[in-house]
Amino acid sequence: MASSSLQIPHHIAIVMDGNGRWATRRFLPRVAGHKQGVESLRRCVKACVDRGVGVLTVFAFSSENWNRPPEEVSGLMEIMVGALAREVPKLSRDGVQLHFVGERAGLSKKMVQGLVDAETATAQNTKLILNVCFNYGGRWDIARAAARLAEQGEALTEANLDRAMALAHVPDPDLLIRTGGEQRLSNFLLWQSAYAELFFSDKLWPEFDPAELDAGIAAFQARERRFGKTSAQITAGSGSSPDRQLA
Repeated sequence: MASSSLQIPHHIAIVMDGNGRWATRRFLPRVAGHKQGVESLRRCVKACVDRGVGVLTVFAFSSENWNRPPEEVSGLMEIMVGALAREVPKLSRDGVQLHFVGERAGLSKKMVQGLVDAETATAQNTKLILNVCFNYGGRWDIARAAARLAEQGEALTEANLDRAMALAHVPDPDLLIRTGGEQRLSNFLLWQSAYAELFFSDKLWPEFDPAELDAGIAAFQARERRFGKTSAQITAGSGSSPDRQLA
């Protein structure tokens, strides 16, 4: 039996892929798929709270997404602003603490202020930490952490880099889910996902529901997480996850 049997992953990360394809298959503009994706995220947040997940990290907009058609990028920005206005009060009531992770330099002042206000409004909540990776890239994250350490005159050790990463406030992901049928990380949490269990779902993100989340959790529970040790060591109870996992 897998050592993680019956355990709910503390930290789940999701690449929310397939919004555009969902819309295209219905002869709708791609932006309609992104709007439907917000509804799917709402369901997912509630499901994570109900199941006792401690941290949910989602890939909302990558640093490479700026290369998409201008009308789609503009639509995504409008959706984000609207979602902040609508969703933050409810998320706060539900005990969700929001963090927006990514480069803010290229965003409008209105957008940046909205992110700051949302984080401030939910800072005291404790039921679920929701990290929204917006204008984020895994390579950017590592490069920024290294630059910070260099500026401070600190050595580029694994431990120092770990503390300088954008998600240093939470343990590393236990389970990383990607929807939409693709099987790649797409520059998402490259550092943090070193020991994450991967689950690839054929469902497009707007179709992702609590049942599919449970399928991902069940797959996680069926895995043996060894962190470099042997099965015998895990069975004997000597195998433990890295310190970062237990933070």
